[in-house]
Amino acid sequence: MERRSFVQGAGLAGVLAAGIAPAVHAQPALRWRLASSFPKSLDTIYGAAEIFAKQVGAMTGGRFTITVAAPGEIVPAFGVDDAVRNRTVEMCHTAPYYFVGKNETFAFGTAIPFGLNARQINAWIMEGNGMKLLREFYAQYNIVNFIGGNTGSQMGGFWRKEIKSLADLRGQKMRIGGFGGRVMERIGLVPQMIPGGEIYQALEKGTIDAAEWVGPYDDEKLGLNKVAPNYAYPGFWEGGAGLEFWINNAAFNELSAENKAIVEAAASHAATEMLARYDARNPAALKKLVAGGTKLFRFPKDVMDASFKASQDLYSEISGKNPSFKKIYDDYSAYRRDANLWFRFSEAAFDDFMQQQRL
Repeated sequence: MERRSFVQGAGLAGVLAAGIAPAVHAQPALRWRLASSFPKSLDTIYGAAEIFAKQVGAMTGGRFTITVAAPGEIVPAFGVDDAVRNRTVEMCHTAPYYFVGKNETFAFGTAIPFGLNARQINAWIMEGNGMKLLREFYAQYNIVNFIGGNTGSQMGGFWRKEIKSLADLRGQKMRIGGFGGRVMERIGLVPQMIPGGEIYQALEKGTIDAAEWVGPYDDEKLGLNKVAPNYAYPGFWEGGAGLEFWINNAAFNELSAENKAIVEAAASHAATEMLARYDARNPAALKKLVAGGTKLFRFPKDVMDASFKASQDLYSEISGKNPSFKKIYDDYSAYRRDANLWFRFSEAAFDDFMQQQRL
């Protein structure tokens, strides 16, 4: 008898008795908690975790449920790394560069100043050595990582006053994350690390003079334009800021092969959706900000040149004392060199022409 006719004729009881029921029915229900580092009000970046959880649930028929928690509901925004490592939660969604204070190598999971753009980061991680090298590093923290989205190239933050020269920047207190703060500190800025949900209050009270987050859509939602009218570009410290899903190593290894594949697929889906949301929503948000009185300004050449030199000096110094950083940076920078050669003749040339046309 053919299997199809047997299944049709035997009914559910017969199928189960025969031991040929689909494997999914034999898998126990799972409930995980995911701690996010981002404010719930941001449907782009916080929303990526919700998309991930929804996809996992859909692909498992509701047998694998993941609950997303905003900062403070289980752990603080910057406490998700310890929560995953200690299995307080099974996983998190975060920007790895938040944790460069523990090891500078974490920066490569998100961005380093004058690094890769979003497409280049995905290529390095998925087709280059990026994922292999990052997983080797994260293993010592009991973490398994998956891509978790990208913001695309970011803006340079809202400032109380326009920066017209390097001298104007010196002494300014700015909310800036990751390696960007270390580079800017070298050229006279005073960096401050503040969670996304607390940036507006700090800028409003004058605790800081400037603040960067992501770009027009998120920045307008946070209301930063209401307290600082000058909007800088480009955010050279985050040419394409990557996010990651981190999973406790033991929790991940306990998953079936099927559920491991589902987690990976859901992470890729959420990552793609996140970048698409930013690319789709930032243009209208930028026009809205400008119409409301926001003044755009480009960082002057002396700021860019000084920042670039400071970043290269910093990477050289860290490489001399941090073997894990050097191992990844050497591979990353070699890929960056070749990727920029290609983009120079393809993307950049095309974009330069199109952006000068009246459309």
